This record gives sequence, C-alpha cells and structure tokens, in this order.
Amino acid sequence: MPDMSASVSLAVTHLVPLAKEVDENKVTPGVLGFIVFAVMALAVWVLMKSMNKHMGKVDFKESSDPDSGATAAARAEPHQG
Repeated sequence: MPDMSASVSLAVTHLVPLAKEVDENKVTPGVLGFIVFAVMALAVWVLMKSMNKHMGKVDFKESSDPDSGATAAARAEPHQG
C-alpha cells in the first residue's frame, strides 16, 4: 500500500503557492458558487412541483358509508368466546 501521508503532503505543498495568489481581502463565491446555487434552486423548484402534484392526488374526504363505522368498531372490540 503506498504511503498516503507522503502524497497528501506533496499535494499540500503544491496547493500552498496557489493559495497565496488569492487576494486575502476579497473573497467571492464566483461563477462556481452561482452555478451551485442555481442548481440547488432548480432542484427545490422541481421537488415542490412534484410534491404539489402528489398532494393533489390525495383524497382527504372520509367515506360516508355507514357500514365502514360498524366494521371499524367490530375490529376495535376484542373477540370473546
């Protein structure tokens, strides 16, 4: 198995000079930040539309069948005998 600490330290030594090139007084999200935000906003919009579609299919009305109340009461009572 190769020594991972050596490769990590090598990667860090190459990235440290790149970090010094960044202006320390100015930090902006840039184009990548905008793209990530836009993709997340689009995903939330699609999920909300899907949720609204599925919630529209739900029937919140209870049935007015008189037999359904009797069968529910019969199921609730323990059977003796």
